Amino acid sequence: MHDYWQQSGYRLLDTDAQGHLVVTDDFLRSLLQRPELAPVAESCDAELALHEYLAGQPRGGVSEAQLAAVQDADTRANYAVWLRFRQRLLACPTLEGSYMQLFRGEGVDVPPLLVHQLTEVLLRHILGNEAPAMHARAAEMLFRPQKISVRDDGQVMAADDETVERHAVSGSFGGIGELLRQGGAVLRTADLDVLHEANADAYWGRDEARDLVLSLNHGQPAQAALCHVLEGWVQHFLGTTVSITVEREIDDEHWVWHVGLDAQASAILNDLYRGEDVSPQRMERMLCLFRLEFADAGVVRSEVAGHPVYLAMAMDEQHHLRLKPQNLLLNLPLARMS
Repeated sequence: MHDYWQQSGYRLLDTDAQGHLVVTDDFLRSLLQRPELAPVAESCDAELALHEYLAGQPRGGVSEAQLAAVQDADTRANYAVWLRFRQRLLACPTLEGSYMQLFRGEGVDVPPLLVHQLTEVLLRHILGNEAPAMHARAAEMLFRPQKISVRDDGQVMAADDETVERHAVSGSFGGIGELLRQGGAVLRTADLDVLHEANADAYWGRDEARDLVLSLNHGQPAQAALCHVLEGWVQHFLGTTVSITVEREIDDEHWVWHVGLDAQASAILNDLYRGEDVSPQRMERMLCLFRLEFADAGVVRSEVAGHPVYLAMAMDEQHHLRLKPQNLLLNLPLARMS
């Protein structure tokens, strides 16, 4: 058993009888300790008073006058964001419900870093304490942007984007970080801390260092691990069992439904579905293709029943991969959502 991703705040949440997460005062307090809100030496008296008040009453109301009294404009804006985020968190009885509501209506109105934290917490809950290291690292791809490096020999490596940038600037990765940052690295596997089955235990001491690299090539364990994570994600939120497997290509005369796991893949799949030409350069950015099938055909819209749903993920021109796991929850062809 492993207690990983401790900084996410997962252990501060409660669980209801249905196994869903419930926001607690302690979780709200932890958000007040983020660097955007934690008091500093220059904090004015009004800011200190507001922070102390919310730490004692994290669900307490805040008046416009209290907020306006904070002298620093950036701090006032950060508190406004926190209050709006708190409102979104408490809008539903469970964190799962609040998470889904973030993406409905006129669009997400909280910063991506807060959405990513919720995604991390939810994945931590879904994976549980006995998740294999490869599953946990693959799950990071759903809430942390990745930097993709395609080697001359065709190997595709995914490294945490923030970690690559940090090490490239500091020089602690030597030339490796800079090459990865540029997305054009020609590297030997031995130069990288690539996570594989033989060194999987190394993950547990480095789970929040985010410094282990995945190979995304066909047949590598990371792809199977990502499939497993996505299956659990769908099961937990939508209550339906799906099977997700890796595909080489879409050779299907009866292609009826697809979901892009990121903006790049969505655009490419849409063009392919409509029969439009997709340039070789765009196709080269496609990283993985998946086939999703429902265990119970009765949960699917009639026009899709018996057909697979194709999924894909793709990097952008700068070799970034930014997955949007909410796409899988909002865009599957479930009958009850039609």
